[in-house]
Amino acid sequence: MPASHLYYYRHRAPLPQPPTITADVCIYGGTSLGVIAAVELKSLGYRVVVVEFGRHLGGLSSGGLGATDIGNKQAIGGRSRQFYRDLGEYYGRPESWVFEPHVAEALFNRYMAEADVPTYFEEALASVTKEGNRITQIVMENGTIFRAKYFVDATYEGDLMARAGVSFHVGRESNEVYKETYNGVHFGHPNHNFNCHVDPYKMEGVPASGLLHGLSGEDPGRQGEGDHRVQAYNFRVCLTDQDENRLLFPCPEHYDPERYTLLARYLKKGYWDALNLTIRMPNGKTDTNNYGGFSSDHIGGNYQWPDGDYLTREAIFQDHVSYNLGMYYFLANDPSVPRSIRDEVNCWGLPKDEFVETQGWSHQLYIREGRRMLSDYVMTEHNVVGREYVSDSIGLAAYGMDSHSCQRVVLGGRAYNEGNVEIHGFRPYPIAYRSICPREHECANLLVPWCLSSSHIAFGSIRMEPVGMVLGQSAAQATALALKEACPVQKISVPTLQKNLRHAGQILDPVQVALPKMQVIETDSIRSYNKRPSLKSRGARPVLSLSQAEKLET
Repeated sequence: MPASHLYYYRHRAPLPQPPTITADVCIYGGTSLGVIAAVELKSLGYRVVVVEFGRHLGGLSSGGLGATDIGNKQAIGGRSRQFYRDLGEYYGRPESWVFEPHVAEALFNRYMAEADVPTYFEEALASVTKEGNRITQIVMENGTIFRAKYFVDATYEGDLMARAGVSFHVGRESNEVYKETYNGVHFGHPNHNFNCHVDPYKMEGVPASGLLHGLSGEDPGRQGEGDHRVQAYNFRVCLTDQDENRLLFPCPEHYDPERYTLLARYLKKGYWDALNLTIRMPNGKTDTNNYGGFSSDHIGGNYQWPDGDYLTREAIFQDHVSYNLGMYYFLANDPSVPRSIRDEVNCWGLPKDEFVETQGWSHQLYIREGRRMLSDYVMTEHNVVGREYVSDSIGLAAYGMDSHSCQRVVLGGRAYNEGNVEIHGFRPYPIAYRSICPREHECANLLVPWCLSSSHIAFGSIRMEPVGMVLGQSAAQATALALKEACPVQKISVPTLQKNLRHAGQILDPVQVALPKMQVIETDSIRSYNKRPSLKSRGARPVLSLSQAEKLET
């Protein structure tokens, strides 16, 4: 795998004569929601430009997350729903919620080309210039200047928001902050944990020998306490078992088999579930995600990412590549892995026709959570469960409260993953316009549709790609109103915004989604039937079929 192509950041030297680009709206972030926001604004007659840190459009939706986390399809409207219908047209069905990465990227590229939206790639934000509480321009590392009347931060990290001096939070709040139940440190949830006692020490049974790689010796905190920790990142890996399109798993740079000693011990105990969340995509491919006690989530490896500088993030990115790809190489080749598992893993490989420039491995790290804005209204668990209802709805969220593990610790002499939360069974609920608006005194011409004002546990429900695209379109409509009225984004007419959103096909009221109220349940997710039995008793590994995946979360 050419390391020169697989990277997050490369320094951009200053241009001899950097250009100045002017537009009505500048969108920083070519993610799925950034694309949707740009196309919507252009359709309304405004000059818009997209500035993207990386080299591709679509973010996670084109970066390997092909098995869409939905919650309830009927809660998704507007351009977001049209995206899945356009994918369906490509595959010859009414709509498709599972899809190949390159097909999604081609669709985002088509949207931008048809709308004739200028896009600038590999542009790293260096500084933000403000006059009072308004951004006047943003300057890139290479010196390029983008000036606009309004700005949208469509990044997964909230980089423009932070550089603009907007308040934000990183990590988990304590339950006390917003009187929640599932925020902060969370012990006791059985899913995505070790199903047996696995010794955490380098020399089994000898604490003085030190901890195995990936285990933390820090105080893990107490139930419900807040901390700085961020839920784990990984890559959503696209695999194939089609021999004519399959590349063997390469040995990554800086490969260290000792990183997987804990996994080897877990396998030796008879548990083999690391690849259990493998969902079929079209044309013999998969979206493979984290599952079980030890899988692709690099627990504890990302704490410095949200507020880190670009060099820090590049080091974290490369560490995740080595960790994730190394796990596949380990499972396919290491003699400590049972032969039956090695044979099974070697039936899979990276697809030759996906992520071609990096030989089948995604360029997009799964940034599950970055900064979260602090504004006049914070979305919390109370919104998710229906205890609190907002009248300034700009779209619906419909997924359960979902957090991946935040730390791997030692409890009672055994390895334990802390922080996994999966609370499902709620009706769709509205997202407040106020939650994507900074406080007016901090910034009056910026909207933040992804890193919105939300608690950690509520963000775990909102942070799904279809909802991101909904919020991207809503942010575009709100920006258009602010342009028309020449006012701060905080001062637009929300009823007018809602009228325009409904006209654009957005779904704002849960009443529009006719479903019986369900009992709140704690569950591994609706994919829980895909659990793997122990190695000693299991048959063939279950892989969720394409038809099953299409029917999920309806």
